[in-house]
Amino acid sequence: MAQVQFYGTGRRKNSVARVFLRPGEGKFLVNDKNIADYFGRKTLEIIARQPLELTNTGGRFDVIAKVLGGGISGQAGAIKMGIARALIVADPNMRSVLKKAGFLTRDPRMKERRKYGLKKARRAPQYSKR
Repeated sequence: MAQVQFYGTGRRKNSVARVFLRPGEGKFLVNDKNIADYFGRKTLEIIARQPLELTNTGGRFDVIAKVLGGGISGQAGAIKMGIARALIVADPNMRSVLKKAGFLTRDPRMKERRKYGLKKARRAPQYSKR
């Protein structure tokens, strides 16, 4: 028998998260590690769990997330968006709550590209009069 699971993709900065929600007792795995072991910081763990807390579905689903690219902060944001999208697949009635909280909106802020003649995106070389 095929196991029921719901899928959502989340992106933030350069991170991409593939999130699977399976009916269960609330296990949370990120890249085959426990979420606390993976992130280390409690704040990032809280960010990733926000959609589950908002919809009171923390104990109903097991979360399996595969995340790659970017840093840990971007990865936490990507997981948050992936969970929100997967929850909508599981129950379309949650869409209005998640949309109002802003969990379905892709954050467009990215690292600005470096321009030639500059040291970084906007940092010019130090000026010297002589």
